[in-house]
Formats: sequence, structure tokens, C-alpha cells
Amino acid sequence: MAEKNERAIKVVAENRKARFNYAVEDTVEAGIALTGTEVKSLRSGKSTIAESYADSKNGEIWLLNANIPEYLQANRFNHEPKRPRKLLLHKKQISRLMGAVDREGMTLIPLKLYFNERGRAKLLLAVAKGKKLHDKRESEKKRDWGREKGRLLRARG
Repeated sequence: MAEKNERAIKVVAENRKARFNYAVEDTVEAGIALTGTEVKSLRSGKSTIAESYADSKNGEIWLLNANIPEYLQANRFNHEPKRPRKLLLHKKQISRLMGAVDREGMTLIPLKLYFNERGRAKLLLAVAKGKKLHDKRESEKKRDWGREKGRLLRARG
């Protein structure tokens, strides 16, 4: 029997510094409302979400400051690179995220922008709390000790 041609998850952009600068509490997968040229530009894989964040406005959650560059083949129908983009979530998810941001002083940080198996653009959104300088030093010490421990175990045999 012939197997289906399954697509793997294609990561377009990743916020690698997020786990160092923030203590991630919870993650949520959200869809993004994009225009056609934005999708084509994302498929070429040249976007950045490093300085971006999500915020609530009028009962909706928006992705702000994410850079999706203009699609070069599109002429006058191109999009604005840093425009706010609406995140597609259920009402329960929106209220839970907004409650965490309002009550507990959390922040919504995008971790990863990718295309899922069905070819839809998705965003992995994290509910996180900012780390202080001493917390960052502690996580750096743990990471360095893990590396050193691995080296010692490999050297031993």
C-alpha cells in the first residue's frame, strides 16, 4: 500500500534567547492571520521574531514587532514588514492568557514560528516571566556544568 506524502514541521523562525531571558511557564500553539505575500515570504524562511511580543487589544491577541520581510516578486500588493498580526486562538485560551498577563505580571513571548504538517503557519506562544540578572547567571552555571559533566564522562570512558 502506498504511503501518504507526509510533510514534516518546517521551522521558519526561532527565538533562541527567549528561554535565557524568560522563565517559561506555559506554551500555547496559535495560528496567525497572514496575507498571501506574507505566507510566500515565510516559506522562503527569512523572518525574525527575536524582538517580538504579543499583547491583548479589544479581546484579541496581536503579535507585535515581528519582522516578515517583503516578498520580492510581489510588486504593489506587498505587505508592511512589521505590521501587527492577529493571533488565532479560542476565547478560553485568550481569557486565560490575558488573566495571566494581568494578574501575575507575565509576558507573552513567541518562541517559534513554523509550518505544521498541514502547511499552516503556526506560532508557539509562551507565557513567561522575565528573569533577573542573578537568575540568568544561575541558568548559565547549570548549562556550563552540564557541558563539563558530559566532557568528563566521555573522557572517562
